Amino acid sequence: MSTPEPTEVSALRAAVNVSPGNVPLRILLAEALMKYNFYSSAAAELREGLRLEPHNAQVKLALARAFHGEGKNPEAAVLLEDILAANKGPAAAHLLYARLLCESAELQKAAIHARRARALDPLAIDVALDAQLEPFMDSSGDNNDEPPSKIRDEDVDEAGRIRIKAGDAPGEASVDVERPKVNFSDVGGMEQVKEQIRMKIIHPVAYSELFKAYGKKIGGGLLLYGPPGCGKTHLARATAGEVKAAFLSIGLHDVLDMWIGQSEKKLHEIFEQARRNRPTVLFIDEVDALGANRADLRHSASRNLINQFLAEMDGLESSNDGLLVLAATNAPWHLDPAFRRPGRFDHLVFVPPPDASARAAILRVLLRGKPAESIDFTAVAEKATGFSGADLKGLIDQAVETKLAAAMKTGRIEPLTTKELQTACKQAKPTTTEWFSTAKNYAMYANQGGQYDDVLAYLKQHR
Repeated sequence: MSTPEPTEVSALRAAVNVSPGNVPLRILLAEALMKYNFYSSAAAELREGLRLEPHNAQVKLALARAFHGEGKNPEAAVLLEDILAANKGPAAAHLLYARLLCESAELQKAAIHARRARALDPLAIDVALDAQLEPFMDSSGDNNDEPPSKIRDEDVDEAGRIRIKAGDAPGEASVDVERPKVNFSDVGGMEQVKEQIRMKIIHPVAYSELFKAYGKKIGGGLLLYGPPGCGKTHLARATAGEVKAAFLSIGLHDVLDMWIGQSEKKLHEIFEQARRNRPTVLFIDEVDALGANRADLRHSASRNLINQFLAEMDGLESSNDGLLVLAATNAPWHLDPAFRRPGRFDHLVFVPPPDASARAAILRVLLRGKPAESIDFTAVAEKATGFSGADLKGLIDQAVETKLAAAMKTGRIEPLTTKELQTACKQAKPTTTEWFSTAKNYAMYANQGGQYDDVLAYLKQHR
């Protein structure tokens, strides 16, 4: 059952249906859609608006916002660069472009556009963005090549690169080393996924002498992909528990640094920390953010980080024997193809939404400690087809909120029932649906070597 559109959106959509050639009205509809985070639908409306008026800067700016909301930053950047090349404004275009540049670690250039936005409109302020750009925001110049005022001329080389010296940046990168107590018995379902991990990572450790006899090293990379909220991080932690290995989990915030060259240094230090604690499972979440396709990148700083990442995976300076690298992504098609070569992430493992038995197990865990009355977990799980673990948590939260509202009125604690959970299932919509809509296109039309066959098999079985 699809979620009904908000009244505001429905009214504007009806107006657009009556007057499909009215571009300002279509922009209003798109703005309303984005207000409720329906970025994909907003982009569809704006693409039609751009077809009707190809040179309308207002449509281009709104479409750039929609693309940014979808995570399509390269497409958003193309539109913004077109707007800014044609004229000096508006302030909103400079501010959005500054956000995109900041997300790709081009902080100097981001600061320039943030300052231009503020010069055009004193109210064009993004507090979070300003906090990230604070070291660069004092510069009064507006030249793209001008170094910020906090960097001296002697700190910039002939090519305009900042020279990195001792004391220029924070200390060595370090992440917490865990010794997980969970193992595969704590992961409900996913037997096929577990078997693939066993063959690639667990068996080489358990039968190290046998693998060495065949010249197989202990180590390598495995890429977990699938819809968000389906337990990729929990699975990686359980893998470390299976082999009694150290576990290091890193994300984008552990690596990216505002100083040129420091992101590469921090990534190297994290890999070195993992090597010192071998056997180690190094888990990299949202790896596509660190290893995006270099063909989509316009800036050398991002490419340098990817090159450093590839060098660490290859173990060019240090042996990676005993280093097990697990990475997770919701968008494997955005990962640079070089990461898929042998010895790197040469095995893709599809992590689907939990099956019925796994959903029932997840519901039992989520309801632990909460007032409940003889819940038929199997019946609820059957109604929650396609729900991720995160979706199931949202379902429980929704049912609990309903009970809390009633309890505050009556003063009595009433237990949750099977019927109430099933009702919550009908009202909720699995977030995995949108992911599969995107994944299906790649699986059907960009499936070189059958890398996304598991997605097609899942869709065939569940659709």
